[in-house]
Amino acid sequence: MRAEFCRENSNPFNGLKAEREGVFVEKMFNVKNGVRRKSYTSILWLWLTVLLVSIQSLGSERTDVAYVTLLYGDEFLLGVRVLGKSIRDTGSHKDMVALLSDGVSDYANALLQADGWRVEKISLLANPNQVRPKRFWGVYTKLKIFNMTDYKKVVYLDADTIVVKNIEELFKCGKFCANLKHSERLNSGVMVVEPSATVFNDMVSKVNTLPSYTGGDQGFLNSYYSGFPNAHVFEPNLTPEMLDTRPVPEMERLSTLYNADVGLYMLANKWMVDENELCVIHYTLGPLKPWDWWTSWLVKPVDVWQNVREHLEESLPGTGGGQNPNDNFLLKFLFLLPFCAVLFCCYRSFLKNRGYFGSCCRNSLCDHVRHLYYRVKSGGPLAYATISTSTMNSTHQLINGAQYKVPVYLGSISVCICFLAAVMSLGLALLIVPRQVAPWTGLLLMYEWTFTFFFILFGGYLNSIYHWGRIMTSQTLSSSHPGSSDEDSGKLTVHQRQMPSCDAAPWFYGLGMAFLAIAAPSLPCLLGITALFSRLGLMVVGGIILVSFMTYSSEHLAIRSFLKGLEEKRRMLHAMQAC
Repeated sequence: MRAEFCRENSNPFNGLKAEREGVFVEKMFNVKNGVRRKSYTSILWLWLTVLLVSIQSLGSERTDVAYVTLLYGDEFLLGVRVLGKSIRDTGSHKDMVALLSDGVSDYANALLQADGWRVEKISLLANPNQVRPKRFWGVYTKLKIFNMTDYKKVVYLDADTIVVKNIEELFKCGKFCANLKHSERLNSGVMVVEPSATVFNDMVSKVNTLPSYTGGDQGFLNSYYSGFPNAHVFEPNLTPEMLDTRPVPEMERLSTLYNADVGLYMLANKWMVDENELCVIHYTLGPLKPWDWWTSWLVKPVDVWQNVREHLEESLPGTGGGQNPNDNFLLKFLFLLPFCAVLFCCYRSFLKNRGYFGSCCRNSLCDHVRHLYYRVKSGGPLAYATISTSTMNSTHQLINGAQYKVPVYLGSISVCICFLAAVMSLGLALLIVPRQVAPWTGLLLMYEWTFTFFFILFGGYLNSIYHWGRIMTSQTLSSSHPGSSDEDSGKLTVHQRQMPSCDAAPWFYGLGMAFLAIAAPSLPCLLGITALFSRLGLMVVGGIILVSFMTYSSEHLAIRSFLKGLEEKRRMLHAMQAC
């Protein structure tokens, strides 16, 4: 045993082999560890970013005043980001606090912290009104800004507002300040509040007793501050000496400059105050929020909001310019899929008609002119010159008899199905296109998918009408020639494969409808019309023209599809008789 052990150790090849095996095992171990290390590194970097942001926000010194907003869910996340960017763009360095309810995701929490917001988690304050809109379920939570006693003064801003000018003078306002709208009602979208636990507790105790004309916080605040319409207007230009000598007012009214209502702008197509003096713009139109891509094409002041959005920094990967990293792949897929489908359809059409296209390419221009000359001279198609007159007459009578069997209700049904397909296509496109994409991206995808769905739905209907026409012609042929053999059927099949199916009429009608569908909503923009009602009126006029053309096109396309089936059967019958 001792001698054998010595022999093995004395053999240099054994040592080299063991060394190689050890190196190989070590390399394999390093490769596996490297793969794991990369995955762990990416996860570690993500958590490290969130941790650094949290430490930075906790370590930074608090200010005694702050801007505050409220976020109930991720739907308004982009609005809060743009609001914070607009505040920082004015040169303000006061704290920005975002009150987040339970419906906000952890990703939104991390993104807001990366943008520079101080995030505070809060629970919803239930709405005491039994009969209330569903969207007002947790709006009483806004009252919690009155309990932010860590700050001497807070300026509350709704997530659908944007700051266009420095508003730090609002911290000089009284204990409660808001803007008085029409009907002598205050608007709770922009408020200045001096937090007080006493006031907050008093509000909570009166939530179940004071009425709310809106069913939400705004109506409650109007009842709580019942004397607000008689309050004095806030004067931001008072000197510090004057502010120190007067008592702090309980309530003050803010001018329209601090809460410019876009809804009122749309009524007159202009601001009632100097546009250059505006400080805060409030996008109050319910279904037309600035982050929805279609709003930018209807409401002119949304351009201000979109300009701020475009300059949002990439606080987290893929969030620059207000983008959603989860939508990037979806947008590429939605953009490319219709084009791939169109290329596939064109390829199939080319394969189906390659004989026709090949003959067009092989024949010269002189051949086409010569063929046209002989056709005019002979008074009919050259291919059928040898067919007897009796045969042609019988075939002509057969087709005429079949044409008279076109259903009288085909046109009206086709019009109804055309508009139904258009409405369904528009609705489906609205469902699949993300709402918070850029305006041009949303418009392009909307048109692309509306046309795609319409082509599928109405094109499928026309295809069924085409086959319906072929079935009716087959029945007519069977009744007219009951003794036709299988050999004749084989000839029909052969000639059916050889016949081209190119038709320019569907292209004319389809491109015409597409052009009008694009021109109708684009006409106000091309003419430079900014007034909402003028835009809508011009769109209605363009829509009427589009509807008229669609009515005409759908009826004629359906009849042409039906007759095309008859015509192909006629050609196949001629070819069969010629053989």
